[in-house]
Amino acid sequence: MKPTSTSPGSRALAASLREVRVSRGKGLRELARMVRILPQLLSAWEKGQRVPQPEDVARLLGALRVDDVTYDRMMRLARHARDDNWLDSNPSDLPPALSGIVEYERTATRITMWSLAVLPGILQTPDYARDVLSNAEIGLGQADAMLVARLERQRILVKPEPVRLTAFLGEMAIREQIGSADIMSDQMDHLTEVAALPNVSLRIVPRNIGYHPGLIGPFVLYEFGSLPPIVHLESSHATAFLHDEDVVRDYRRQAKILANRALSEDATRDLFREVAR
Repeated sequence: MKPTSTSPGSRALAASLREVRVSRGKGLRELARMVRILPQLLSAWEKGQRVPQPEDVARLLGALRVDDVTYDRMMRLARHARDDNWLDSNPSDLPPALSGIVEYERTATRITMWSLAVLPGILQTPDYARDVLSNAEIGLGQADAMLVARLERQRILVKPEPVRLTAFLGEMAIREQIGSADIMSDQMDHLTEVAALPNVSLRIVPRNIGYHPGLIGPFVLYEFGSLPPIVHLESSHATAFLHDEDVVRDYRRQAKILANRALSEDATRDLFREVAR
């Protein structure tokens, strides 16, 4: 059964529906019976093989008795699930975007990312991540939940069929001290260990090498076996997931430029060890 939509929002909605049902302790057949639909249809919605109408999502959320905040964010996602691209301009509304990221990471075969000044979450140690999240403009409870999710996400690097990760890191990301010197030293040791994985390529892009498009901002490119790739862009005030062919082509080009400017993998590992001292 092929998906009725391959948009970023539809895939995030599928993951969010499954996440909300499980968090409420309901089985798939139980929830299907509550809203009087076939379990096969609910399963197709949760797998992204079919996209439910907003009124269908409202019925599910009503049966699950979700709180108002969850209802509002899920309905906003449902109304835009078929949009070609997905923009979340509410920085406080992190769960839908996070659900989307988790789903893309879980199903991707290859991830290419560029981070200019802060190490990406998938490469952070718990102490580094804690310091980043504790200084963000979010509540403590939300920071705790995001920390757990961030550490869980790192498992995609070591699962039986791991994703292939290529990460270009700005030199500022390893020179800028986040937390204490000990936290940074441990973080460099962790990067050295991750870089040794056969499915991971970490490469530093040096400072002071002149202009390149990566200076504009970070990005993540998710590639999948049979579905269109997705580009993830994030700032302090908005998160965007794009799969327009021209956009994807442009970020592939940026990745090639970064590859030409970056240190080799061996030189990158040497720099990690130098910074760790």
